[in-house]
Amino acid sequence: MNQLNQADYIIFFLYFIGVSSYGYWIYKQKQTTKLDTKDFFLAEGSLTWWAIGASMIASNISAEQFIGMSGNGFTFGVAVAVYEWFAAIALIIVAVWFMPIYLKNHIYTMPQFLKTRYNETVSLIMAIFWLFLYVFVNLTSILFLGALAISTLVGGDSFHPIVIGLSLFAIVITLGGMKVIGYTDVIQVAVLIIGGLVTSYIALTLVSQKFGLGNDIIAGFSAMMTDADDHFHMIFEKPGPNTSQVDINKYLTLPGMAMYFAGIWIVNLNYWGCNQYITQRALGADLKTARTGILFAALLKIFMPLIVMLPGIAAYVLYKNGSLQNEMAPGGKLLADNAYSAILSFLPNGLKGLSMAALTAAIVASLAGKANSISTIFTLDIYHKYIKKDATQTQLVWAGRITIFAAMLLSIALTWQDALGIGREGGFTFIQKYTGYLSPGIFAVFILGFFWKRTTGSAAVAGILGGFALAVLFNNYAPSLFGHETLLYTAFPNGNGGFEIPFLICMGWSFVFTVLLMVVMSLVGPAINPKAFAIDASMFRLAPSATALAVIILLLITVLYVRLW
Repeated sequence: MNQLNQADYIIFFLYFIGVSSYGYWIYKQKQTTKLDTKDFFLAEGSLTWWAIGASMIASNISAEQFIGMSGNGFTFGVAVAVYEWFAAIALIIVAVWFMPIYLKNHIYTMPQFLKTRYNETVSLIMAIFWLFLYVFVNLTSILFLGALAISTLVGGDSFHPIVIGLSLFAIVITLGGMKVIGYTDVIQVAVLIIGGLVTSYIALTLVSQKFGLGNDIIAGFSAMMTDADDHFHMIFEKPGPNTSQVDINKYLTLPGMAMYFAGIWIVNLNYWGCNQYITQRALGADLKTARTGILFAALLKIFMPLIVMLPGIAAYVLYKNGSLQNEMAPGGKLLADNAYSAILSFLPNGLKGLSMAALTAAIVASLAGKANSISTIFTLDIYHKYIKKDATQTQLVWAGRITIFAAMLLSIALTWQDALGIGREGGFTFIQKYTGYLSPGIFAVFILGFFWKRTTGSAAVAGILGGFALAVLFNNYAPSLFGHETLLYTAFPNGNGGFEIPFLICMGWSFVFTVLLMVVMSLVGPAINPKAFAIDASMFRLAPSATALAVIILLLITVLYVRLW
């Protein structure tokens, strides 16, 4: 059933026309000059610090957060905020220690870093891995979850038309290059924050009304904390013999204290520091601008749970007390990922259109950024090196645009009938889990490449392939091969007749053994002229203003953890 009226559609289309017009105007500003690859892929270093920070957040906060993290808020509560708050810490680390190395060595793409530091083989293997990951996991899941959420609001048989509409909108933004993406993302992030805050306000109002407290959002939040006390703890206890399957499933996703010493760091440092999709925003800027933009993104990240997680907890409280039965369980089957859309259905006319615009802004920004990164890696690191080495700048730009079309068409095909089973896994968990098959090896190769001069190219190849093999071993075979409990891990029943190790624990051990493998190979193998980067301590020195901002971010996170522990 259509939940939108004429005012909602007017507001939404005004947003669509406004963003498209602004993007076209930015594009026309550069049309007077010849567009080259540095301009198309990196915005020719013209993004300001606030554009870099806003673009990073707009590209990160997408359907997997609005829909997937709200769904996890419904299921797990505030514990899922660990991804957001540790992301802020990871961004500080990236700004201080990673970005100077990239910029001093004129790195434009992550495969280029691997070629410069190691060799062509490492670069090619990782370029292929990244393309598969970005298309089959990230791009496809963003498109699927976004279309699912918007089709719930629009009603009817609208899923497939919305898939096509979102793809076309993203293509329009992407074809203008990174400068268009970066500056339209400033608008997108403003819209998604405003719309997200409105949704959170309505969610707390609904809770307040449910408990007879009027429209007091503070009273609604207090009532929510009292009624769903189990949803306001950052740490889940390790399951015992009498633990329910529901609580076991929570621990499998967020394994208590153990995750703070394992995968949560690898997830965030790999995503924010070794990921073309994110680092691309800053790689074209000078160090001061890049650092300020990244720290600005870290500050924004602290407040993201208020927008993307809180509506899910509110939906849980309302569902638990008899509301949202049809919205959360269409056809009688509870779907946690419906939480955000369920709250949106209670917004007054006009605000639904604004919130749908916010949701669309998040989806399109992420689709555009991901498609641009796919295009950058394929064009600069595969097409130009191995297919057409004498390609002109114009030919490379057009190769990038064709790659964008091809990637979007493939993601549409995979999304059409949910060929990858995203809906069964839960969107946010799907992305984290399957990205975790590659993250340990990638991060090991990068971190050793940054800071250990002895690391060799052959060790890097072994690290990439070995890290993936180890992730497969721990995630899929370790419980059956080595037993359900060892010194390294404990496997728990997954509710499907098998046993499973929490995937964040799998990531941690995969990373540890990958690093050991690379260290041994680098030490015992021939040191064939390792191309280590020159590192100077002065590279990592922050300006006083940046230092103050980093300290404020860390203090805010500390206060939040002390309050919710």
